[in-house]
Amino acid sequence: MQPPKRPLPAATLVLGGTRSGKSALAERLAAGARHPIYLATAQVGDAEMAERVRLHRARRPAPWHTVEEPLDMTGALARLCAPDRAVLLDCLTLWLSNLLLAGRDPEAEGRALAEALPALAGPVVMVSSEVGLGIVPDNALARAFRDHAGRLNQMIAARCQRVLLVAAGLPLTLKDEA
Repeated sequence: MQPPKRPLPAATLVLGGTRSGKSALAERLAAGARHPIYLATAQVGDAEMAERVRLHRARRPAPWHTVEEPLDMTGALARLCAPDRAVLLDCLTLWLSNLLLAGRDPEAEGRALAEALPALAGPVVMVSSEVGLGIVPDNALARAFRDHAGRLNQMIAARCQRVLLVAAGLPLTLKDEA
């Protein structure tokens, strides 16, 4: 799967299911910048998550700089985005989990992020899981997460110039205004 050979638009959203290849595609898209930054939202709480983070880091070549920020995406992007570098935010659904666990308002935080995108000083590539394609979850928390994730993805996609859906490692362009 090769990324497009043209410059990154101001905002790109890469959606997909678990192990669909969405992060790997997003990394290839952002890697063309001189100083790519990986904005990680994951919080390591157990050995399994530590291994996932280790594998993600090992996949990225040396020029990448990693910044870990579990909650303040709007502030982090405002600080990190610049014309000569791309920021890869991975991932919005882990960020959503962090917001819910911290008792923060995911609708307000998502709206603030979406509204901040046009003012960023450089390109951003955001990764998010598409969780609404499966069965209806059997508990209220999981249903609320699914609903929040769907609304967040819609808000962010509306503000992005490019939206890609990845399935089985293959990207499908949903939107391309670049």
